[in-house]
Amino acid sequence: MASNVRVTAFAPATVSNVGCGFDVLGFALDAPGDRVSAAFTAAPGVTIERIDGDHGRLPREAERNTAGVAALALVAAIGERRGIALTIEKGLPLASGLGGSAASAVAAVVAVDALVGANAPLATLMACALEGERLGAGSAHPDNVAPALCGGFVLVRQPSPPDIVRLPVPDGLTAVVVHPDLEIETARARALVGDSVPLATAIRQWANMGALVDALHRSDFELIGRALEDAVAEPRRAALIPGLTAIKRAAMNAGALGCSLSGSGPSVFALCRRPQDARAVAVAMTAAVRQSIGASRAYISRVGQRGARLV
Repeated sequence: MASNVRVTAFAPATVSNVGCGFDVLGFALDAPGDRVSAAFTAAPGVTIERIDGDHGRLPREAERNTAGVAALALVAAIGERRGIALTIEKGLPLASGLGGSAASAVAAVVAVDALVGANAPLATLMACALEGERLGAGSAHPDNVAPALCGGFVLVRQPSPPDIVRLPVPDGLTAVVVHPDLEIETARARALVGDSVPLATAIRQWANMGALVDALHRSDFELIGRALEDAVAEPRRAALIPGLTAIKRAAMNAGALGCSLSGSGPSVFALCRRPQDARAVAVAMTAAVRQSIGASRAYISRVGQRGARLV
């Protein structure tokens, strides 16, 4: 590929956990997302040329940046020796619960892979993106990386080697995600969950998880709503989001099937039967967030069937 060629990849926002699927379930949105461009450079290794949209907050050193670490892992995995410069465009707010670190990491590996013509297998791309996620989120959990890379609604049976189960999306199923003007660091939120849960809690979570997977296959919207309960993480994280109970109540009263934290928060997602239901739910959730927290931004999207791609 010519030295002046620049390749740009987009990776979408994702909702992870999806209530009952802590570290296992995730789905992609159509938008928003992050973009990463890659080009050859005379400087050795991986360098970061520019970052837009982060207000100067993200590290410019590749070894300390999510996209940079993912790119470094990929060039090491494929034996690439040419220098590569990255340009990162953050379309996702920082510490939002929308999978921002995963989106940057995934966009980086897709862009670099296309630039060098490696055609690396999915397992390699995912493993390298997970290294970036490990830096950004404190651990290499795949429930954001997998849907950002693959698109759709996915269940990660195991991350390495990746065993990704693609789940069906019922016609009309629409997501609302409301992002309050608040930040929650993923590592801090994970620490609140701890590393053990009571057996009765685990059983309740497993039951909801099985019910949700079945409901998606049968387009059983009522069961989707009953299964969207997080017995493990949300109860321990709820105090981080002022007014969470009221926000969830507003969503349900406006017609949502169910409502829970998006990832570790502070974003809150709801699933709706139809796009027209989602519009009313977004208005209600935004109003509830305004009362409890303040300003917010709402996104309405079908579950995105496309993951990362070249643009």
